Amino acid sequence: MKKVIVTGATGFLGKHVVGELEKRNYEVIPLNSKNCDMTDFSKLNKFIFQNRPDYIVHLAALCGGIGMNRKFPADFNIVNTMMGINLFEACKEYKKIFDDSPKIVCLGSVCAYPKYTPVPFKEDYLWNGYPEETNAPYGLAKRMLLVQLNAYKEQYGLKGCYLLPANLYGKHDHFDLEDSHVIPALIRKFHEAMLDKKREVLLWGSGSASREFLYVKDAAFGIINAMEKYDGSLPINLGSSKEIKILDLAYLIKDKVGFEGKIVWDYNMPDGQPKRCLDTSRAKELFDFQARWSFEDGIEETIKWYIENREDILRGLK
Repeated sequence: MKKVIVTGATGFLGKHVVGELEKRNYEVIPLNSKNCDMTDFSKLNKFIFQNRPDYIVHLAALCGGIGMNRKFPADFNIVNTMMGINLFEACKEYKKIFDDSPKIVCLGSVCAYPKYTPVPFKEDYLWNGYPEETNAPYGLAKRMLLVQLNAYKEQYGLKGCYLLPANLYGKHDHFDLEDSHVIPALIRKFHEAMLDKKREVLLWGSGSASREFLYVKDAAFGIINAMEKYDGSLPINLGSSKEIKILDLAYLIKDKVGFEGKIVWDYNMPDGQPKRCLDTSRAKELFDFQARWSFEDGIEETIKWYIENREDILRGLK
């Protein structure tokens, strides 16, 4: 069995990537903040040397919604940058000893794209401008992973690839209203408003921004496909190639949850980047990836999972 270290293995995406790897008969070595601090080079270096992986899937990130990005911009930049630097340095040192290195799959973010990228986002547009201001420190740290990876490939012969997933959603998502992303936040807000018999729900912005969403199981499938089949230097988008306005998304989730009150928009709060939708033709061509879940089916599965696990979710947030 080939061995795969998964950083962020206990996180939202990590749980699904681990499941997909186990389906394909890999030995998974989970790395999380409890067993290895990736911002500490010596600890990360020791972890990699001890486990001698064939692959490393780097999912670990300090991330959150607009509110968290605005509150902790320096943390979001420096922590994500440090994890990347330490990972590549450790793999460089590993290669000196064993004359080979694990293949690294790096997860970037759609936040890395410039604010006014033409839709659909093509990978070639990545360097055509500055990211949207509310998440620029995070987006630039994730963009830097691509620079780091290709530099270490060129100078030290490391192996790896870089993927840019659309906004993810699905089972095991994070439902803390302080730092969750839009879909889990909407599900929780509407469900709690329904239980509390509220007449309205207040949402940030105008609802005019649009986003593309990828069901997390599709993302895990694409990540492992890339791990097995792609070792190039070009960044690769992973997405569904479909976008939806936040306003339409809110009404869809409102109806699926069963909340009968009204939505009130707080126009004083930011919308974030105006539009996000990815061109995924490169992923299809290079490692045969395309999304399999429909958006409505994915939303229904996510709502169902949240309701069934709500008490455990809220208990874990206390």
